[in-house]
Amino acid sequence: QVQLVESGGGLVQSGGSLRLSCAASGFSFGSYAMRWHRQAPAGKERELVAHINNYGDATMYADSVKGRFTISRDNAKNMVYLQMNMLTLDDTAVYYCNAVRLNLDYWGQGTQVTVSS
Repeated sequence: QVQLVESGGGLVQSGGSLRLSCAASGFSFGSYAMRWHRQAPAGKERELVAHINNYGDATMYADSVKGRFTISRDNAKNMVYLQMNMLTLDDTAVYYCNAVRLNLDYWGQGTQVTVSS
């Protein structure tokens, strides 16, 4: 059974930091690229925030988070992380972990991140 379980969300003040974690199981984690997406409230579209390849040596970021967020993975532990620094009100969203490989696509349930002023 495929599972992606996010954790680490919460309430943080503007300018603060959070580290999100995603625990993967039920599939060959090291064969999948991993992504973090987010969806802000008020019906906004889901946004791809960060991507890391299956080896962990290539990353991509949305312009809105570049220089503030860092995606990483530990293939030995089947974990992917998102370090978020210098958080702003615009970073408030539900953050989702996503595994992708060819035509396969798995999602977690999401973790809420709320940034307060």
